[in-house]
Amino acid sequence: MVTNALRSLWAEPRAADAPGRVSRDWVLVGAVMVTALLEGVLRDDVAWRPLAIIVAVGLAPVLLWRRTQPLVCVLVGFGTAMTLGLATLVSGVPNIGLTTMIYVLVLVYALVRWGSGREIVIGLTGVAVAAVIGTVADYTGPSDVIGGFGILTAAAAGGAAFRYRDESWRRALDQVRSQERVGLARELHDMVAHHVSAIAVQAQAGRTLAGQRPEAALEALAVIEGEASRTLAEMRTMVRVLRDGAPTEYTPQPGVADLASLGRSEPVPVVDVEVPGDLDELPLQVDAAVYRLAQEALTNALRHARNASRVEIRVVEGGGTLRLRVTDDGQIDPARPASHGFGLLGMTERVQLLGGTFRAGPAPRGGWTVDAELPTEERR
Repeated sequence: MVTNALRSLWAEPRAADAPGRVSRDWVLVGAVMVTALLEGVLRDDVAWRPLAIIVAVGLAPVLLWRRTQPLVCVLVGFGTAMTLGLATLVSGVPNIGLTTMIYVLVLVYALVRWGSGREIVIGLTGVAVAAVIGTVADYTGPSDVIGGFGILTAAAAGGAAFRYRDESWRRALDQVRSQERVGLARELHDMVAHHVSAIAVQAQAGRTLAGQRPEAALEALAVIEGEASRTLAEMRTMVRVLRDGAPTEYTPQPGVADLASLGRSEPVPVVDVEVPGDLDELPLQVDAAVYRLAQEALTNALRHARNASRVEIRVVEGGGTLRLRVTDDGQIDPARPASHGFGLLGMTERVQLLGGTFRAGPAPRGGWTVDAELPTEERR
């Protein structure tokens, strides 16, 4: 079991999306250098003072590369600490080095947070060797030994915890995106089945009437041509959607015409739905997506909008796009996810798959607004 765990750790790749160097890294390095310089100047019991100051100040810039080169930074940092420990053993002079050099613990955290499995194993081995040498060189009692190794363990555990949380979040996001693709693929499947059924019916009718009314057969061919063209256009959308082997539901999908069922006059908040009555025939995947988006946005408003008295659902068509806006007049719930909620991510994924744009967030005059624009015409 231990062997398998070590093999799994050894094969672990680096954490994804390690952030680059940012301004706060420079602030951290500057603060460490100033602190080390002050400690070196003001402390009375610093052995080999010039060397200790130079090492502590000169090692601080290594923090700038802790995410991109975690193993190298750990080996440099703890290699330096190990050298100071050996110097203490050889010279017999205690306390070579500054307390400020505790900042090397940040390197341990970064190693476990961002490094690969191999880097973690190699780096922690080097840390352990340096810790043992430092403990032997400056042994003050079992409590300090336990405390020192406890701090090292806590730094590594913190990196592991944040790494696990980030990977769990990433897997959850992938699952949400996959579910949206599956749901959209099911709707597109129903759409294609609808068009192909219409083509089959018209073909049968044309074949039956061809001998008696040739003009009826021509009309049937025209209908077949229109349905086939529409089906091909919708299929171009389908190829962008991934789908697994989940069973398909063949029940009719609710659309824009069903938005009225979301309205209510009581209880509070009132839900007011406004849909234009002269909507042109919408692509089925857009028709179904608008209903799903409105349903999800309404659910979020009812759940998170505090003291809301009204929720408005508006649909407007024009310029080859269909716009859905859902607004509420409630107070913003601090716990409401501004951009990272799974529901919002699912809506964003669905809109982007259909070539549209999506925005959700606090409204300028209070409340919350969800805006989605979906193309109603094929974009080439």
